[in-house]
Amino acid sequence: MKLKVLGCSGGIGGENLHTTSLLLDDDILIDAGTGVTRLDLSQLARIDHVFLTHSHLDHIACLPFISDSAGELRDKPLIVYATAETRSILEAHIFNWLIWPDFTVIPTPEQPFIRFQTVQLGETVRLGDRKITVLPAVHTVPAVGYQIDSGAASLVFTGDTTTNDALWGELNQIINLRYLIIETAFSNRDIDLAKLSMHLCPLILAQELGKLNGNAEIFVTHFKPAQIDVTARELEQCGSRFAIQALHPEQVFDF
Repeated sequence: MKLKVLGCSGGIGGENLHTTSLLLDDDILIDAGTGVTRLDLSQLARIDHVFLTHSHLDHIACLPFISDSAGELRDKPLIVYATAETRSILEAHIFNWLIWPDFTVIPTPEQPFIRFQTVQLGETVRLGDRKITVLPAVHTVPAVGYQIDSGAASLVFTGDTTTNDALWGELNQIINLRYLIIETAFSNRDIDLAKLSMHLCPLILAQELGKLNGNAEIFVTHFKPAQIDVTARELEQCGSRFAIQALHPEQVFDF
């Protein structure tokens, strides 16, 4: 399996500042933020599955455009995996004919461009030899993370989350965990804002990583654009036993 980072920023404002989206092989997206704009039309048409962590705009911004742009080039619906809560939010506030057409009934209800599939915590979706399991997240809206398991190794993407004991309990049971992609949206100077918005900062991240057994490689995502440099410095100094690395656009994981 190969996972490519299309976007990993907590905002926009530069050539490499695209919001969250990860491309698994050439047919699966994990979230659909503005990083999706790195794909051309033929690549968009090959996307068969989108797994959403939650409903915030930086994680779903390009979902409405994927079907609008590439739907006619496909012979089957795009399957969007989301929790019941996230699905309800998108149906009420995005695909509602006011913000965007309802592509779950276009061009016909029998053969739409988008079809939702509801997932729940602990559920594993099998796509060929690939297994994607829903993990707990704690955020201001209902949210999840995902374990992506090739059989040989696993990569976990936490999505947006704050202090989350349930997550670490799950991670400590993954015997083939190789990579952990976890958010740190704010610098320590905004620790109160991080707590209020249910994100992490380096101080909180270091405390959370103390709950992880094993030796997974740690990559941090979701830096706020105006705080990239200071947050990166704070991560270097946070005292974690792990060698924490910043996630970069175009980065590729083979596992």
